[in-house]
Amino acid sequence: MATQDKNIEKQLVKLGERFQELRKAKGYSNYELFAFDNNIPRAQYGRYEKGQDLKFSSLSKVLKALDVTFEEFFKDFEEK
Repeated sequence: MATQDKNIEKQLVKLGERFQELRKAKGYSNYELFAFDNNIPRAQYGRYEKGQDLKFSSLSKVLKALDVTFEEFFKDFEEK
């Protein structure tokens, strides 16, 4: 079970890194400004980029704010 938890934790960190990459690609060097502009609580979004507290509904909301489809977001996800 501990190995499974570690794998999930690694995947969540990768999700956070992907959020950060896409946010910066949209021209936001600061996560707080991105969160503010997209009506996402800043502290909560900061945790998302750290791979914490992420739920499916939150993932959907952030991808919509980034104007990215699930397919685009997860493209090459396993390779990174």
